[in-house]
Amino acid sequence: MTRFTSILVANRGEIACRIIRTARAQGYHTVAVYSEADAGAPHVQMADEAICIGPGPVNESYLLQENILAAARASGAGAVHPGYGFLSENAGFARACEEAGLTFIGPSPEAIHLMGNKAEAKRLMIAARVPCVPGYEGVDQDDDTLLAEGARIGSPLMVKAAAGGGGRGMRLVHDIKDLANAIRLARAEAKSAFGSDELILEKAIIRPRHVEVQVFADSQGNTVHLGERDCSVQRRHQKVVEEAPCPVMTDALRAEMGTAAVAAAKSINYRGAGTVEFLLDEHGKFYFLEMNTRLQVEHPVTELITGRDLVALQLQVAQGEPLGFGQEDVTLCGHAIEVRLYTEDPAQDFLPTSGPVDLWSPPKGAGIRVDSGIATGQDISAFYDPMVAKIIASGPNREIARLRLIEALQDTVLFGPRHNRDFLVACLRKACFAEGGATTAFIAEQFAEGEIASPAPHFTDSAVAAVIELALEHEALCSSSVLVAPQLRDWSSASALISRKRYEHGDVTHDLAVMPLGRGRYQVFDAAKACVIDLLSAKDSTANINIDGVQHTARFHTPRAGKLYLSIDGRAAEYHDLIRLDGTMTQGGGGGRVTAPMHGLLLEVRVAPGDRVEAGQTLAVLEAMKMHYEIVAEAAGTVLEVMAGAGVQVAAEDLLVEIEVDSP
Repeated sequence: MTRFTSILVANRGEIACRIIRTARAQGYHTVAVYSEADAGAPHVQMADEAICIGPGPVNESYLLQENILAAARASGAGAVHPGYGFLSENAGFARACEEAGLTFIGPSPEAIHLMGNKAEAKRLMIAARVPCVPGYEGVDQDDDTLLAEGARIGSPLMVKAAAGGGGRGMRLVHDIKDLANAIRLARAEAKSAFGSDELILEKAIIRPRHVEVQVFADSQGNTVHLGERDCSVQRRHQKVVEEAPCPVMTDALRAEMGTAAVAAAKSINYRGAGTVEFLLDEHGKFYFLEMNTRLQVEHPVTELITGRDLVALQLQVAQGEPLGFGQEDVTLCGHAIEVRLYTEDPAQDFLPTSGPVDLWSPPKGAGIRVDSGIATGQDISAFYDPMVAKIIASGPNREIARLRLIEALQDTVLFGPRHNRDFLVACLRKACFAEGGATTAFIAEQFAEGEIASPAPHFTDSAVAAVIELALEHEALCSSSVLVAPQLRDWSSASALISRKRYEHGDVTHDLAVMPLGRGRYQVFDAAKACVIDLLSAKDSTANINIDGVQHTARFHTPRAGKLYLSIDGRAAEYHDLIRLDGTMTQGGGGGRVTAPMHGLLLEVRVAPGDRVEAGQTLAVLEAMKMHYEIVAEAAGTVLEVMAGAGVQVAAEDLLVEIEVDSP
């Protein structure tokens, strides 16, 4: 094993920052790579040096092996850490690193090949008598074969990309008649994300727990497991909440699953960090799902209950050193829960969002850890996965960790793209989760239609927004005026000055009157409610306020006139004043205009001018953030015009199709 003193991190975002942090703390020279879209990203600033490897699209930068290897040569790096995603489970890349004289911080190319393909890994586990989910993992990938095998397996079943992970290239089929379309979509998504359209079919196990075991092995043949993680709370088959240990785990079951995971790793002469994933049914039976031959997104919860830095262990093992401890030395202490902060809109079926980060303020506090890869002023690109940060809480028991995490999320401020913070809080507050009863069906079963969306702001929230916005407007006017004493602000020789602010949030409208009472005090009222607000201070995006005698702290940001972000008491919203400075109302858009929900590549357009469409009919397919999304008609009508064709890159809110909606 070649010794190394410098490490190139072949990744981006929070995991690149995470790796760089430990590597630098241990004295290694760190090299970041970045795309043109990531030129201002935090991982670029953290590293000792950084090298651009191409344009924003991943297949022109982070997935280009030759560009990364060229960056390693240019920097003189001795090792490459792939992080997770991108090339982390690409056996060809691991082999290319070794051939270039670089230490690949991960398992051997052979191990990656054996476990990196779901079909081959499952065939290997079946041969090793590891319990596996019934299904089809054959080499014949003809559509007719898959359709026939799907009919044999029966519904419900899962269609999965053999080379995939992270929920991409995966479709749940409840009715066999939908299998052909699921195969088509999964193939296309898998090909785009992983370069392979090979699929497997599996009987869907309804309401299991998703439990994974962290394994670690060195090159001397020592292999241990570091306990398990429960990753059952998922949306679109992608993890949202993870915790360690599993709430229903027993010592006997942990020993059994841990032994199976270690045996799986030893069977392929594994080296480094790996995760063996299982489905655990309600009867305590577990089934092999896959093995991830890399560091997992959720590794922090294992670090917090074992007291071991997994990245430091990766570097140690990659240097050829032994683990230095055995299974008997692994102890689990306390509990840790992690949530993934995604820039996505839960109210729109978790559709990814992009755009500038107007303000990022992570939480602090006892037992709180934040792994993030964003900064205020940075653009969230549609080219990459929408996960921007992980908020982790730990404590002596599960309930303390849960309560700490709720508080931490309420203190988290992300102004800019829509995100899932409020949804995460709602998950943690559900009685089912608090009692440790969450399965992979948690979100579908626990959230009624419409409940996933963030609630409309309270009257008092809108009142605070109106007062802050008015105060900032007056501050700007005073600063641009001459010979006007600050004491004259809000003063009139006639009756009291009353300003009007109107905010709409879905079906809720707050049409507010704001009347200054002097010395930073305001009365805010509408036709039904009123409150008195004292604006004690408003500085550096933080406002100290008093609402009817109760003290509050709010975070705010005004990216432009007429728009304000406000977070107060764990509730956050955007406020767009619908009243112009001249007193007139702004106008909304009409129906029948189908726009792009996000930046992305238009893969298909399925309608043409003159076509008749029905509500719910697919009009186009958009690829964004490595996922495929069907854009559907919201109402029946006739297509008037199609503005873009397949293969065109579109921006969020670009007009795609115009429909003449049928009269009611």
